[in-house]
Amino acid sequence: MAGTAPPRRNVVRRTLPVPTVVVVMGVSGSGKSTVGGLLAQRLMVPFLEADDLHPAANRAKMAAGRPLDDEDRRPWLLSLADWIREATDSGRGGVMACSALKREYRDLFRRAGAGVWFLYLALDRASAARRVAGRTGHFMPARLVDFQYAALEPLRPGEPGMTVDAAADPRAIVDEAANAVRAIR
Repeated sequence: MAGTAPPRRNVVRRTLPVPTVVVVMGVSGSGKSTVGGLLAQRLMVPFLEADDLHPAANRAKMAAGRPLDDEDRRPWLLSLADWIREATDSGRGGVMACSALKREYRDLFRRAGAGVWFLYLALDRASAARRVAGRTGHFMPARLVDFQYAALEPLRPGEPGMTVDAAADPRAIVDEAANAVRAIR
C-alpha cells in the first residue's frame, strides 16, 4: 500500500453463525491491539493479543531484527487457530489482534471456526514505521516493518470482513466495525 488515498471500505457481508470471531489484522503499528481491545469490550467478548502466544524463540528472533518466516510462524498460527476453534465451539466468540498478513493464514483461521471475520487496518509504511519506532517495551523493531509489507496480502474480494484506514480515530473504527459485525449476525 503506497498509501496517500484512504483505502476503500469494502465490506464483505455474509450470514455468519453466532458466535463470530473478529480478527483485527494489519502490519505492526496499525493499531490492532488498541482497536481489538476496544472492539472486544464493545461486543462483550474475550480478547486475545496474538503476540502473547508467540514462542520465546520467535520473540527473540524479531527482537534481534530478523524477520519470521512461515516455518517460524506455523506453530504460532496453529495455536491461534486452536483459540478460534475454542472460541467458536464454546459459543462465546471473541476478538483477536493478529497481523494475519497472508491469505493462507486467514484461510487457516476460517477453517478453524465458523464465523471468522476480518477487520483490516490499512496503514501506509511511513506511518507504521513511525508508530513502531515510538513504542517502548515491544519486541518488534521498526526495521522489520518493511518485511511485514513484503509479506502483506490485503483482504481480497470474497474474504469476509472490511478494510478501514488505520489513521482514523480508533473509536470511530470500532463504531464502524461493531455496526458491521452486528449487521452480519
